[in-house]
Amino acid sequence: MRDRDRMKPIHPLALTALLTAAPIAQAAPELATLGKALFFDATLSEPSGQSCASCHAPIAGWSSPNSEANAGGGVHEGAVSGRFGNRRPPMAAYASFSPPLHLDAEEDHFVGGNFWDGRATGWRLGHPTAEQAQGPFLNPVEQNLPDYAELVRRVCTGPSGSALRAWFGESVCANPTDGFNAIAQALLAFESSPEMNAFSSKYDYYLKDPQRYPLTEQEQLGLVLFERKDKGNCAACHPHTPGPKGEPALFTDFTYDNLGVGRNLDNPWYRQNARNPEGAAWRDHGLGGFLKTVPRFADRTEENLGKFKVPSLRNADLRPSEGFAKSYMHNGAHKSLEEVVHFYNTRDTKPVCERIDAPESGRNCWPEPEIAANVNTDELGNLSLSAVEEAAIVAFMRTLNDGWTPPAD
Repeated sequence: MRDRDRMKPIHPLALTALLTAAPIAQAAPELATLGKALFFDATLSEPSGQSCASCHAPIAGWSSPNSEANAGGGVHEGAVSGRFGNRRPPMAAYASFSPPLHLDAEEDHFVGGNFWDGRATGWRLGHPTAEQAQGPFLNPVEQNLPDYAELVRRVCTGPSGSALRAWFGESVCANPTDGFNAIAQALLAFESSPEMNAFSSKYDYYLKDPQRYPLTEQEQLGLVLFERKDKGNCAACHPHTPGPKGEPALFTDFTYDNLGVGRNLDNPWYRQNARNPEGAAWRDHGLGGFLKTVPRFADRTEENLGKFKVPSLRNADLRPSEGFAKSYMHNGAHKSLEEVVHFYNTRDTKPVCERIDAPESGRNCWPEPEIAANVNTDELGNLSLSAVEEAAIVAFMRTLNDGWTPPAD
């Protein structure tokens, strides 16, 4: 078995990505422009028709633009009709700030990487977002290209070919590995750009000038509860204050957690026996499932089963219209911020049921955890929040949507 954990020599193209990382777009807007063209290019799938933006659209906060899918199984159909993924598409915005996956020796937990299970580690190309960008092109339940040589061929012979060669040199199309890594760099540049990471929410304006852009009374209460360790305690995993050099808050600490979320039984993956031989018995092992494949971390498998990447709360409720459905958690099991906060508040105080009750029923029960091991019982499950306090936290989280327009003076 190949040692996936062993570091390989970094190709010069990958080294450029490592050295430039997140600021690359500001230094090279032409590269970000190329990356944007590739991100929206629906010819880079087999059959054609699916782009990166098909699952990560700006109108939905760079997450799933498919309201029907969000309201049901929470996962997306790939380029091939009838093939579905097994996890909800995560938000692409703000993901470029994630460091390479590593074990924090002081806290003794894993930090960084991309994808819900951290498998885009950043160990190969130096940046998790570059590696994440490569994955969907070759995934048979996503863009379904047969190999990276075909991706490079399509890009080099398509409308972005001249820009790719202009940036990386004429030889970039001659070597599929070079071309594949160059495409990853371009996508990294776009996903690191201000267009995708706008920091333009009401909360950002509030931090700049609280007097000029105040929060409402309900939003302010939500912020207080968000911070309080004896109440919402949301800030424990979703830091909300600027960094030491004034960096905007990212609302994630890039760690992994098992929240005790139940299975989403509407997920078509359970019924795709050709690709999921476990069928209805399948359980998503998350970070632990990935670590099992990494020799130097295989002994950390059991303690990380059921843990998934802590997402940023930015754009959590950004949607194109009032009736548009969004879904939450790694499997899309929850369908509103109200439901998520109520789950955090009451997970351990309500009886177990097979499915989440519909909102109108008052959500009188919760499904058993998909993975019972490692459930976080220290920071959620019985928060004793009132209905008013739950609503206030939701109101605060809605101030995190990009594109807020300040009122006229």
